Amino acid sequence: MLSRIAWVGAAALTAATLVASGAQAHERPPVQAKVVGTATLPDISLGAFSNSLIRHSVGNDRKVDLGGIGSDIFPAGRPGEFWTITDRGPNGQIKIDGANRRTFPVPGFDPAIVRVKVDGTKLRVLSAIPITTRHGDPVTGLSNQESRDELPYTYDASTRLAVNPNGLDTEGIVRANDGTFWLVDEYGPSLVHISSRGRVLARYVPKGLNLTGTDYPVIEALPAIFLTRKINRGFEGLAQLPGGDLVLALQSPLLNPSKKIGEASLTTRLVRFSPHRGKVTAEYVYRFDPVGVVDPGEDKTTELKISSVIAVGHETLLVQERTDNAARLHRVVLRDRDNVLGTKWDDTATAPSLEALADPVASGVPVLAKKLFLDLNTVAGAPKKIEGVALTSKHTLVVINDNDFGMTDGPAAFDAACNLVDSNIETTLVTIRLP
Repeated sequence: MLSRIAWVGAAALTAATLVASGAQAHERPPVQAKVVGTATLPDISLGAFSNSLIRHSVGNDRKVDLGGIGSDIFPAGRPGEFWTITDRGPNGQIKIDGANRRTFPVPGFDPAIVRVKVDGTKLRVLSAIPITTRHGDPVTGLSNQESRDELPYTYDASTRLAVNPNGLDTEGIVRANDGTFWLVDEYGPSLVHISSRGRVLARYVPKGLNLTGTDYPVIEALPAIFLTRKINRGFEGLAQLPGGDLVLALQSPLLNPSKKIGEASLTTRLVRFSPHRGKVTAEYVYRFDPVGVVDPGEDKTTELKISSVIAVGHETLLVQERTDNAARLHRVVLRDRDNVLGTKWDDTATAPSLEALADPVASGVPVLAKKLFLDLNTVAGAPKKIEGVALTSKHTLVVINDNDFGMTDGPAAFDAACNLVDSNIETTLVTIRLP
């Protein structure tokens, strides 16, 4: 299979000419684009899919179909073929006594790496790799720590489930030159190294997380300040640079020093990780556009997220800013002068915090300069809730949505027979032609 290194070295460096060139690229207006292909994942029983990977892992799938594979997408080396990753599985929220409870209708579901192929208007599953512990047990998608994560409940929010320190809420995916995979996770938040057969080789987490009881190595290698991540808003974007370094994107601003400040902030962070050295080598500050710019008509800043980052040059990325209804891609260049790793901005005692600054640049903070590359809101036929983006050639962009396994929130998500009332939102891969 082609790695991201090989891909960038071949087709993507022609894309880099488009995206990462100099002054002329800055002077051009954002590119116009159009949908040239749409492929939809057919209904596949989640129980049948899961049990084909790990026998007897799912007893009752409550009529849920395979979904969630649009959490990210990565070219698999052959035309129309991609690696995708599920998230933690079907989950929702039900309010009980005025408080939301996180439900896991299929608690036996195990996150999986899924290889798919565009076959006309269908998205065909070619193969899948379950994510397992060192001894081959499913990691599951269940919450890790009672003190930091949402407590898991059954489908109707009536009964508590046990937490699982092995559990992963997997998101971004890349495939390395040696055939292993790298994923990011929202719980830790963490960076996870996966063997070609799906076993967790190592999980890199923030310093001070104190995650115990796992059946795989846990390495505290990320800045401790990431312990202030918002629940369900850990790492979601992941890119692999041509030299092999990884760039991880925090989905939303840290709740630093408080939930109120974090939820009002437009400032999030990217980190650069060296697999060769096993450590973080840089950290960058990224500023969202106001939510009404990203999604006209939306006024809640908390709806802003980064779900995908794509390497398009040696130090150049496309960064996706989105809500559930809108998405835009920006070009950024990673420069040494913008590295804030180990500075006062990594110290929770710093006041005001980075997230509290209304204008970080005016306060002397090096913020990544960005340039709008593509407003996906202007592309007729693009899906909602885009979480995976890949640039496959100079003129071809691929996006995929997360359909949340057809789940909705609230007690009406399940019928009287305790089976899912499907949202009828399908997993859709859309091919976009860039001029």
